[in-house]
Amino acid sequence: MSKRYLHHLWTRLRPIKTWYLLAAFVLSAGICGLALRANYSTMVELREAVYQADQANGNVEQALQELRAFVNAHMNTNLGRDSGTVYPPIQLKYTYERLKKAEQDRVNAANSQVYTDAQHHCERLYPASFSGGPRVPCIAQYVKDHGTQAKTIPADLYRFSFATPRWSPDLAGWTLVLSVLFLVLTVVRFLLGRILQAIVK
Repeated sequence: MSKRYLHHLWTRLRPIKTWYLLAAFVLSAGICGLALRANYSTMVELREAVYQADQANGNVEQALQELRAFVNAHMNTNLGRDSGTVYPPIQLKYTYERLKKAEQDRVNAANSQVYTDAQHHCERLYPASFSGGPRVPCIAQYVKDHGTQAKTIPADLYRFSFATPRWSPDLAGWTLVLSVLFLVLTVVRFLLGRILQAIVK
């Protein structure tokens, strides 16, 4: 490579100041930081909407879908980032408790009827027995044979965690790409400029 060509290359490169590229890097990095913060803030708002819907017995499914769609498509939306957060981070506590209570109420109502049926059944079998005697174990056995047990409601069906991407094609993602590009160009321009300047002189 001739010195004349290197001189020509240096004259073409010299107008591109290193601080231009550095300023572009700082600007894009700043925008990237703000966009990442906005992503996290939006996730927190959507997560709070899920908690409120859960507590108020609202449309939890829609709130969950909105949260899932946002988290899956944006960087910096890790649900479990806060210190002390349990895993999985989204737990529909109130929905789960309402379902458990509804199941227990159903069982109590069914068993109340079974107990009434048991009394009538055992009265027919042992009409002479009033308190104690064979009627008490008869009732206990009838309730045991015909009673209803509460169904187990799996808690895992009401716990959620969504994956957040390492990079997303949104404002945060593209400004991150630009920041890396400008940083690389800044370093290359600085080093290349020093090398060419030394050779040309």
